[in-house]
Amino acid sequence: MLLLIYFIHFFYFVLNLLELFSTILYAGKKKSKTKTIVIIVVLVVFSIILLCLGCGFLLRRRLRKKYKTLLKENFGDESEALESLQYNLSTIEAATEKFSNENKIGKGGFGEVYKGILSNGREIAVKKLSQSSGQGAIEFKNEVLLIAKLQHRNLVALLGFCLEAQEKMLIYEYVPNKSLDYFLFDPLKSKLLNWSERYKIIKGIAQGIHYLHDHSRLKIIHRDLKASNVLLDSSMNPKISDFGMARIIGLDQDRGNTNRIVGTYGYMSSEYAMYGQFSEKSDVFSFGVILLEIISAKRNARSILSDDVDYLLSYAWKQWRDETPIKLLDQDIKESCNQSEVIKCIQIGLLCVQDKPDDRPTMAKVVSYFCNSDSETELPFPGEPINSMNNQILQKTVTAGESSSGSIQFTELSMPR
Repeated sequence: MLLLIYFIHFFYFVLNLLELFSTILYAGKKKSKTKTIVIIVVLVVFSIILLCLGCGFLLRRRLRKKYKTLLKENFGDESEALESLQYNLSTIEAATEKFSNENKIGKGGFGEVYKGILSNGREIAVKKLSQSSGQGAIEFKNEVLLIAKLQHRNLVALLGFCLEAQEKMLIYEYVPNKSLDYFLFDPLKSKLLNWSERYKIIKGIAQGIHYLHDHSRLKIIHRDLKASNVLLDSSMNPKISDFGMARIIGLDQDRGNTNRIVGTYGYMSSEYAMYGQFSEKSDVFSFGVILLEIISAKRNARSILSDDVDYLLSYAWKQWRDETPIKLLDQDIKESCNQSEVIKCIQIGLLCVQDKPDDRPTMAKVVSYFCNSDSETELPFPGEPINSMNNQILQKTVTAGESSSGSIQFTELSMPR
């Protein structure tokens, strides 16, 4: 409608301009024809510029209104606060060279990840969500609403998002050294992580989770902490990523419940995998698994379903019980490690993977264990991580829900509470 009104006004403007041309042409009989031509050219150019500016202004208004409508549909009342984070599709296409294969750095069930460079030279990572993934749409909304409110050196920063032409994209800071599992579980690359690097990574992850639980404006349970969701920057500092499954719980709440269990086997606590109960202590359990994986360079999930091989938590506990905890350590870094730090980390890891949530420390307590010297803090003695009965149930649960990616999802729970 506005565009139509604008063209009507412009039409009358052109008519008036033609009258002016007639007057000038008449006057041109007495004056220089060259001067007359110059005036006509200037007026024509001026009118074209006005037309272009007017059309551009109206088109921008229509696009802005369309963007606001899309934001409102996806984010409801929080849409206004997110406007400043929205990127144009053309900007992202230019940054990624139209999503060229050369810029593709990752792929998963959610979609694909591309590296890009903005016009100001800043490197970005673009997570392009698959249009066929219903879960991807849920994760998109969850990540934008959550990460936009978080800021910590051990969390991947969300720079913005793109919601245009049926595309949903998340734009993050670019973290160059890939994920922790890329190094940790490769026999050659794991040698690049000496003990001091691993200890720094362990403490950084702990600080990031502690922030989510206790120091952000929201109390956030990540629910999918694992080695592949920890990215490493150019200085090998850890940054927790992928908040698509995260949940907010009230500051006065201890836990939440869900009938839709999502996560990755090997990192899920028994109360969450079996009963859908999640809390800060669910994340503490996942952190304990990651910690023991970093020490051993072995996956907890690799042999969790095997009857003849101990899975990592069971093996770690047996070494602790037999007073030979150092056997758990990755042999490639055994000579260069600080044994007292390793043993303290194993003890903290075992405390974090206790079967009962109340027996696990909070992340605030875990951080204090790392900050204080052994003489200042005496750590509790851990019990066996998961009793055999719960382990059998958990194995059956995992088997029933396992996917090719290692992630599991259930839509309904039928186990007795």
